[in-house]
Amino acid sequence: MEYKVLLKFTDLECEKTFLGPMNKNLNIIRKELNYNIAHMNDTLVIDASADFIKTGEIVNAIYFLCEKGISFQERDIIYIINRFNNSINYDETRKSILAFYQKKQVIVNTYDGKKIYAKTLTQQEYLKAMEDSCVVFATGSAGTGKTYLAVGYAVNMLKTNKVRKLIITRPAVEAGEKLGFLPGDLKEKVDPYLIPIYDSLYEFLGKESTDKLIEKGVIEIAPLAYMRGRTLDNAIVILDEGQNATSNQMKMFVTRLGFNSKMIITGDITQIDLPNKSSSGLIEATRLLADIDGIKHIEFGALDVMRHPIVTKIIAKYEEKEND
Repeated sequence: MEYKVLLKFTDLECEKTFLGPMNKNLNIIRKELNYNIAHMNDTLVIDASADFIKTGEIVNAIYFLCEKGISFQERDIIYIINRFNNSINYDETRKSILAFYQKKQVIVNTYDGKKIYAKTLTQQEYLKAMEDSCVVFATGSAGTGKTYLAVGYAVNMLKTNKVRKLIITRPAVEAGEKLGFLPGDLKEKVDPYLIPIYDSLYEFLGKESTDKLIEKGVIEIAPLAYMRGRTLDNAIVILDEGQNATSNQMKMFVTRLGFNSKMIITGDITQIDLPNKSSSGLIEATRLLADIDGIKHIEFGALDVMRHPIVTKIIAKYEEKEND
């Protein structure tokens, strides 16, 4: 079999980092590209029949991270590979990837001190939108970090005293279960659906601090219906599952915006639980408000999924089905 030289390693430590323990990183590259790539002494070679140019771009981008001492994980390797697989301009893709990893920005620290970064270019764009805009719409599939990053950003704003209140809300729409059969009032019925929100708050603030801030009213978690008639000043307001807000509910919500406040509306337009899917207020709002200065719409794709790598492939298959 004929081979071509892909990469000549010039630094032993960078070589070890690139290959990973027991060649774990190299095996990921082989598996994702389905090419015969081998490590021989201090050289990386590839089957001559493979896509040499694209693979060369990928391994050089990953090696650049090693040379700069930038830490990366399995999902970063897969993210870089997917970016090049979906690229029509390798030069621009390479520049954007390298710039992204060199300028990683901390969004917030978790309760145990872990730093949370934007993990994709779209997440980085999302963070900038939250900083620069009054209203941000974030749409895309589950696992792209829409709500998690919004909560992290809001907690950081609260910690640095840039706002006085954090309000998180969502529509009380049934998603397969019947709310009417659940015990308690409307808030108590909706609370089980907000468990991911509570989990994020506990991760960023700790359970005890979160519970105290909720008790004091600094953090408020409530159904969307509770927003009616209010003007929300000095607050970060997050509307989760926005695809299940009706047109009237979305209009009611976005017109609650007060001074020194920001609104972040997240949702997945492929998961609408309204009886009439075309009546989603999120779809209407992103179209209707697109040209207003101070309002930004960020769209996440399959490449932004931060769950197990196989989830990206699952989403791609469902997208193929929908397109067919």
